[in-house]
Amino acid sequence: MTDYDLVVRGGAVATGFGTTRCDIGVKGGRIVALAEQLPAGGASVDAAGLLVLPGGVDSHCHIEEPSPSGVNEESFQSASRAAFAGGTTSVVCFVPQWKGHGVLERFADSSARAAKGMVDYAFHQIISDATEEVLEREIPQLVAKGVRSLKVFLTYEPLHVSDADFIKVLVTARKHGCLVTVHCENYAAINWRTEALLAAGMTAPKYHAWSRPPVVEREATHRAIALAELVDQPIQVFHVSCAEAAEEIARAQTRGVKVWGETCPQYIALTADQMDQPGFEGAKFMCSPAPRDKDEHARIWDMIRRGVLDVVSSDHCAFSFGGDRGKAQNGRDATFRDIPNGIPGLAARLPILFSEGVSKGRISLDDFVRLTATNPARLMGLAPRKGSIAIGADADLALWDPKAKRTITNALMQHAIDYTPYEGMEVTGWPVMTIRRGEVVMRDGVVQAEPGTAQYLPRGPYDMVKPRGILANGFDAAPPFQA
Repeated sequence: MTDYDLVVRGGAVATGFGTTRCDIGVKGGRIVALAEQLPAGGASVDAAGLLVLPGGVDSHCHIEEPSPSGVNEESFQSASRAAFAGGTTSVVCFVPQWKGHGVLERFADSSARAAKGMVDYAFHQIISDATEEVLEREIPQLVAKGVRSLKVFLTYEPLHVSDADFIKVLVTARKHGCLVTVHCENYAAINWRTEALLAAGMTAPKYHAWSRPPVVEREATHRAIALAELVDQPIQVFHVSCAEAAEEIARAQTRGVKVWGETCPQYIALTADQMDQPGFEGAKFMCSPAPRDKDEHARIWDMIRRGVLDVVSSDHCAFSFGGDRGKAQNGRDATFRDIPNGIPGLAARLPILFSEGVSKGRISLDDFVRLTATNPARLMGLAPRKGSIAIGADADLALWDPKAKRTITNALMQHAIDYTPYEGMEVTGWPVMTIRRGEVVMRDGVVQAEPGTAQYLPRGPYDMVKPRGILANGFDAAPPFQA
């Protein structure tokens, strides 16, 4: 009788805390053995000469996200193909909330869409309308369904919340044991700058970066942390683009505040100059916060090495360039204010970080594993099931050729979008096989998973997002009031 459904043999297994050459035994979709030489299984994979990494956990993805005007172009099926092509096996994506509406209906809709995909998934719940009905009656029901993170925007119309509503969300999250994730840019400052730029006739895509310089990200990051510290609620600051914002996180961490920082490949690989192209071409590189100048890349790497930024996600938010659905939905003569923000990056995330980080000596292989799998899984409450190669964990693996050289093309990304902002970028290191729960779902670029095989990842309480119990003057201003 065969002991294992699958044995992965002879690879250099990277755990995030050291690398060892061993076999991995899989049964029932989970890792059940790590040993120097395991007996034969029902199937085997020869990993000799390859790295065996935990499947990537991308904790910031916008996939098939409905809005009042339509649905995001990237379906869960196409996103699953892109994820597996890039070595990612789990994603955390977003349930929207529309002003004047609740959240439970949208959660049901998003759940039905995600179940048709192949990549395992969890959800953040966006809060754009912090009504008593939503916070007091609907959020407890979502928490019972396994949602453990609430997302707020401090900018964007119509998503942004006021400071007063942000505090309400923080209080609700603390009450129910949720993490709060925050898009930190100053709404009023961006609007003021934008109106001035448009009045001056400065309307091209390149002025997107001018409308939101680092200072507006720094200010909002400082404010978000201060309010979270006041409430005693842990937060993660999403997509940090500059050292000015990261320093706010570092200072708070020094005080012991539970705040974590995330960055993305666009902030180590793209620059604002790429938006300065003739006509509409610069729209391909528009995302928020905007990419900065090349010197900022080195400062972001420093923040990664210091551990201030300890998660690298994709912030995959994809709009096609051609046609009239995506970037051009308001016309190709639209001002930068009216061009949708966001770029595709789900498949590119791991190859870019590996190439720019590990292959070029900026970070270690252990750093790479922690940034892309272990840390996001722990912070999102998905560990120990996801994010590590350990007994009992899901058998989610990415077999990696560290010497393979590729030139990124849109075809390699396998998403539904008609371009990649990383077109022509040369990388060293590439995933040659992706295994999800013990099943080979990508081999040599060919995705072979069946639609509808995704699994929902409900999250229960976990220690990382517990409050510290430190309040100003020892007074708890969240009802019931206590001193």
